[in-house]
Amino acid sequence: MQKFEDVMREVRQGHLAPIYMLCGEEPYYIDQVCEWIEEHVLDEAARAFDQTVVYGRDLPGADISTAIGAARGFAMMGGRKVVIIKEAQTIRKWEALGQYADNPQPDTVLVVCYKYGSPDKRQQWWKKLAAADAVMMQSDKLRDYQVERWISDYLKAISSQPSAVSGQSAAISFAPNVARILADSLGTDLSAIVSAVKKLIDGRPEGVNVIDAALVERNIGISKDYNVFELQDALIKGDVMKANRITQYFASSKDHPIIKELGILYNFFQTLMMYHYLPDKSERVAAQQLGLNPYFVKDYAAAARRYPAGKTFKIIGYFRETDARSKGINNPSATDADLWKELIYKIMH
Repeated sequence: MQKFEDVMREVRQGHLAPIYMLCGEEPYYIDQVCEWIEEHVLDEAARAFDQTVVYGRDLPGADISTAIGAARGFAMMGGRKVVIIKEAQTIRKWEALGQYADNPQPDTVLVVCYKYGSPDKRQQWWKKLAAADAVMMQSDKLRDYQVERWISDYLKAISSQPSAVSGQSAAISFAPNVARILADSLGTDLSAIVSAVKKLIDGRPEGVNVIDAALVERNIGISKDYNVFELQDALIKGDVMKANRITQYFASSKDHPIIKELGILYNFFQTLMMYHYLPDKSERVAAQQLGLNPYFVKDYAAAARRYPAGKTFKIIGYFRETDARSKGINNPSATDADLWKELIYKIMH
């Protein structure tokens, strides 16, 4: 199975395979490869005659045979022919693809997009595909801890590209905490993240070329008053008053359920515990070992000075206890406000 980056590099260089089998839980990478082939392999005039796009749900009997028949045909314009099967996860009969893989049409580019999972790789047709000159890409979901770094890399990549939206041509830049806020708000859905970033760029005020936390909050619905990363920063700095002020706000807001915010803070202190035991705490090495953007290593260095390893271990226990009590375990009457107040006191004393 090939990686997304390798597949995209090859197609952009014009090195096209006869068959692309794109599958996996993460639809974003599948869409990226499919859209590039759909928009770039043929010019606009040729697409009208030699590009066929079908959906798995529209194939008679959930059988891929009809689409394979189109792939076997010759290009009307004398060049390449492109056949794309979208939402292929609804297909049930795949045998024709295995037969096609034995002798594919050399001028056809066949793209199969199988989202939200993978076919049964024990089947004979899959084995034939694997043995043929086909590109097979597995698109896996990112883990929660990988998302912030992915967003940081994505923002860095598009920051170097000038924007022509609404006549604004200056390069866009992003404040360092934007990646964290987006990861907190949007989770692991890469398509939603990319869409939100586009919305931020397209909707920014005239002349504004730096996307900061306030702009993110206005455009994607994050609270304009406080967010969990401000609480995290208050804990790192030992600002008791601000931490209590933020948690009082959380307790009164339906947008900040205690279970969600506890989870984010718990992850921070869990990573802090790992930071404590790194033999090499230099920024580059620590970032690599912890899977972080190097920019954020300084937060862990500052937190480590305030919370030694023994105290960090206790804090992780406090989070687990508070999480259980927030779910009604050993908690006959304490409100979310009570739980937050008690937790902040234990952390900072």
